[in-house]
Amino acid sequence: MAQDDRKSTRASAKSAAKSPPRRRRDAEQTREDILQAALEEFSTMGHSGARVDRIAARAGISKPMIYDYFGDKDAIYAAALREAYVQIRRGEADLALDPDNPRAAVRELVRFTMDHFRAKPWFIRMLNSENLLGGETVARLHDASEIQSILVTRLSEVLEQGVRQGVFARRVDPAEFYVFMASLCYFPISNMHTLRAVFRLPIDDTWLDRRAEDAADMLLAYLSQAEDTAPPNEG
Repeated sequence: MAQDDRKSTRASAKSAAKSPPRRRRDAEQTREDILQAALEEFSTMGHSGARVDRIAARAGISKPMIYDYFGDKDAIYAAALREAYVQIRRGEADLALDPDNPRAAVRELVRFTMDHFRAKPWFIRMLNSENLLGGETVARLHDASEIQSILVTRLSEVLEQGVRQGVFARRVDPAEFYVFMASLCYFPISNMHTLRAVFRLPIDDTWLDRRAEDAADMLLAYLSQAEDTAPPNEG
């Protein structure tokens, strides 16, 4: 019986030792659920129209728990906005952008960007909302620059290697190049409903796949053209 008691005690101790990691996992999952629910709520309703009780309902947790995790509504919005950037940067970090094959790397980044905007429309809506607010919240995010720096570094390596190989004739700032690239992917997604109505464009997955390839072709042509190349004489 004493031996059985010792076994029971050891089993209880092992169980107790395993509990903290499980609680941590539960806490991390709850935080992720809150952030995703907040992204959906803020991107759909905007900052002023969003409601914390609806975020709680989407996440399947209590409203007080959201305040415990993040604070007030503005703090929840800031956390959700940061998460929007984190998710796209995380996806970009997983890409196999090979600096030794710069043309393929640029094309892969363009495809990923179009696919991300398409698969996660709340990303574009969050950015639209933040720009309507004057970018005040993103300017206060203490690690905004660090979040973007990984992409800029990797893109810089690809562009620089392209120049060294003679594949690219133009040296460009990686951040400015990213803006150029993202804009080509952003507009068809952010304005698809009006583009369909006004121009009768068949904006579906097939159409967007073609636009991604077209955008990559344009960007690669731009990189391949020397900066001092004069435009055609239209006179």
